[in-house]
Amino acid sequence: MAVERALYSFDRLYTYAVPYELEDAVGAGKRVLVPFGRGTRKIAGMVFEVKTSEYNPVITKKISEVLDDQAHMNAEMLELATWLKENTFCTYYNAVRCILPPVLRAVTGGNPLKDKTEKVVRLAVECETDDIPANSPLYKPPYKFTPKQKSVMEALENHSASVKELCYLCGVTPSVVSTLIKKGIVEEFVQPVVLETEPEVLPQREASDIVLTEEQSAAFDALVALSRSGEPKCALLHGITGSGKTSVFIKLVGEVLQSGKTALILVPEISLTPQAIAIFRSFFGGHAAVVHSGLSMSARTSEYKRIRDGLAPIVIGTRSAVFAPLDNIGLIVIDEEGEHTYKSERSPRYHVRDLAKQRCFKHNALLLLASATPSMDSYRKAQTGKYTLLQLNRRYGGNALPDVHIVDMKMEHASGNTGNFSRALLSALRDNLDKGEQSLLLLNRRGYNTFINCVACGDVAKCPHCGIALTLHRTNAGGILSCHYCGHLKQYADKCGQCGSRFVRHTGTGTQRIEDELQSLLPQAKILRMDADTTMTKGAYQRGFGSFGNREYDIMVGTQMIAKGLDFPAVTLVGVLLIDNSLYAGDYIGYERTFSLITQVVGRSGRGDKKGRAFLQTFTPEHYVLNLAARQDYPGFYTEEAAIRQTLLFPPFCDIVIIEVCGVIEKSVAYAAAAVIEILDRLLKELPKPIPVRALGPVKSGVGNVNGRFRYRVVVKCRNSAALRGVISRCIAASGNDKRFEHCGVNGWFEG
Repeated sequence: MAVERALYSFDRLYTYAVPYELEDAVGAGKRVLVPFGRGTRKIAGMVFEVKTSEYNPVITKKISEVLDDQAHMNAEMLELATWLKENTFCTYYNAVRCILPPVLRAVTGGNPLKDKTEKVVRLAVECETDDIPANSPLYKPPYKFTPKQKSVMEALENHSASVKELCYLCGVTPSVVSTLIKKGIVEEFVQPVVLETEPEVLPQREASDIVLTEEQSAAFDALVALSRSGEPKCALLHGITGSGKTSVFIKLVGEVLQSGKTALILVPEISLTPQAIAIFRSFFGGHAAVVHSGLSMSARTSEYKRIRDGLAPIVIGTRSAVFAPLDNIGLIVIDEEGEHTYKSERSPRYHVRDLAKQRCFKHNALLLLASATPSMDSYRKAQTGKYTLLQLNRRYGGNALPDVHIVDMKMEHASGNTGNFSRALLSALRDNLDKGEQSLLLLNRRGYNTFINCVACGDVAKCPHCGIALTLHRTNAGGILSCHYCGHLKQYADKCGQCGSRFVRHTGTGTQRIEDELQSLLPQAKILRMDADTTMTKGAYQRGFGSFGNREYDIMVGTQMIAKGLDFPAVTLVGVLLIDNSLYAGDYIGYERTFSLITQVVGRSGRGDKKGRAFLQTFTPEHYVLNLAARQDYPGFYTEEAAIRQTLLFPPFCDIVIIEVCGVIEKSVAYAAAAVIEILDRLLKELPKPIPVRALGPVKSGVGNVNGRFRYRVVVKCRNSAALRGVISRCIAASGNDKRFEHCGVNGWFEG
C-alpha cells in the first residue's frame, strides 16, 4: 500500500498484515490507517492490492483501521496513481491524494465533509465612523478611529466581507482588521466558501437541432468514425476562432451518449465553466456535471457522487476533472488544449493531455484536442500522422475575421502621445460607444503600477520574502503594495521606505490603471474590469460576464481570463495593450504564448452580425509573431517557430526535465544544485546503454526566491524514456541520503 509522509528517497508500496477482524473490510482502493516508522502514530494509507499468503514473520506491522465502506479508487485509478509516480517523480501517496476528491483527502481530525471555509468580518455594533456612541457598552472615551479603521467600517456598513477582500478594497493590512476585532467594533466569524455554480438557464434544445456547415460535417463524420473504431484514437481539431468547434463537440457528445458511453469536456479556466455548463445543460439537462476547484466542498462531493453513481454521464470541468470517476468513457475533449493551465504547477506536476491519453487507452476512447492555437507538440504530431488532423478554416455563419491594425507606439511617442492609448484605438473606442457596440481591452497585468522606486536613493519597493518588485493596487484608502507570488501585503505610504523621500516614481501599468485612465478619457462609458482582484468573491465570474453579455457595460478591461472561449455577439472592437511585455518574456515559449493570446483575444471580435476590428499596440510592429497572429495564420507561425526550436533543440524536438533544488539558505541551495549535476553524471555512466542527454546549469530559477525559499535548477534536454525516467528518479532519491542536500528539497518534472 501507499503511505502518506513517505519521503521520495524511501517511497514504495509497503506490505502490511491484515488482522483477522479486518479481513472482510480491507480491499484495493480503500483508505486505511497504519503505523509507520519507529513510533506508533497512525498515518493514512491507500490499499493497492490484497494478497493471500502464508504467515510471514518478517511483516510485523498490521493495518489498524479501515476508513472506507467502499473503494474510492478502482483499478484504473490505481494504475493512474502508479503512472503519476513513475512519470512525474512524486510519491505514491501524493499521486493518490491528487486523484481522490477533496472530501476524502483528510482522514484524521474533524469531519471530512466539512466545507472549505474563509474568515469573514462584520460590524459588531451600530456606530458612526467617527466615534463609538456614548450609549454603547463598548464606549471608552475619547477613543477615535484612524482613517484606515474608518475605511474598514464604511466598507462593512451594509454587508460582511472576507478579510482578504476587505484588505484589498480598503487598502489596509490584516492588522488593521485585527485591531478592530480586539476593540470589539468588528466581529469575526467563519463561513463556507461557496462559488455559485448555477449557470444561466438557456432554452432546452436537442443536439439534432444543430445544423453543421460543410466543414463541420466533414470533421464530425471523421470523428464519429474514429469514435466507433473500438480503438484508442487521438484527433486534433484545428479551427480558427469562431469556426464553431463547440457545435461539433455537442453533436459528438450526443453520438457518444447514444452508444451508451460517457464524455469528459475539459476547459482551461474556471471562468469558462459557467458558460460551458450552461450550453451543455441546454442540450443534455441534468446529465451534465461540473467539476473544478472553485466549488465548495459539499458541491464537489455532490457532483462526485452523481458522476460515480452514473447519474451524470457528461462531466465538464478544469484540470482536476480529468480524474472524474466516469465509467465506460467514449470521448474526452480538451478545449484550447495549448493553454498552460492544463499543466499542474504543484506535485505531481502532470499535464492533463498525458493523463487523458492514459484514460483513453484504458477505455478505447477518442481523445479530441481542439484549439485555434494548438500546442507545438500536438500540431507536430498531427503533421506527422500520429494524430488525425481536422481543419475548420471558416467562421460559422460566414462571418469574416476582424480587421486587425498593428499600431506603432514609437510613432505615437514621437508625435507627443505618451499615454497608454494610441489615437487610433481611442478613436475606435469612441466610435463604438456612439454606435452602441461593445469593446474588449486586454492587458495581461493586474494592479495599478507594477514598479515603485525612489528617485533620491534608488530603493525599489520589494517583497521581503521573495525579493520581487511589489505591485501597487489603488484603494479608497490610498493603496496597498502586493506581492503576486506569495501574497504579502504592505500599506502604501507614498514615500520611500528607506530614506523617507517623497520623490517616488511609479512605472508599469496594470488593468486597474487602464480602467481609471479610460474612465477619465471616456466618462460616459460603463467599464467592467475582470481580473484576479475583481473576481475573488463568489459568483464574480458569472455576474461579471453575465452583466457584460446583457450589455450592461460598454467596455470590458481584463487579463487573459477575457481572451479565450467567451462569446459576446455585440463585441466589435478589441484592443491589446503592452503586448511587448509578453513577447519578450525571456523563455522559449514566449512567442508561442504571445501568438496564442493575440489570436484568441482578437477572435472575440465580430462574432455577431457586424464586422469586427482589433488594434495591437506595440513598439515592434514588424515582428513576425504579431503579423502572423493578426492574420490568424497558425501554420505560418508553426513553420517559423519550429525552425528556431529545431535549431536550438527545444520542445517539441526534444523533451526537457527540470530538477529543482530549493531551501532557505541560498549558498546551500547553490551547492546542492551543483551536486545534482555530479549525481546525474554518475548515474548516466552506470547505464548499460548510453542515453543522449544535455544537462545545463545549475542556474538560479527565473524567480529565484519565493516566500523565503531560494530556487536553483538543472535543465536536462533529452528524450522521454523509461531508462531516462529511472535515472531522474534515482537522482532525486539519492539526494535524500546525501549530506550535501541536508537543508534542501529536490523535485523534478517534465517541462512543456
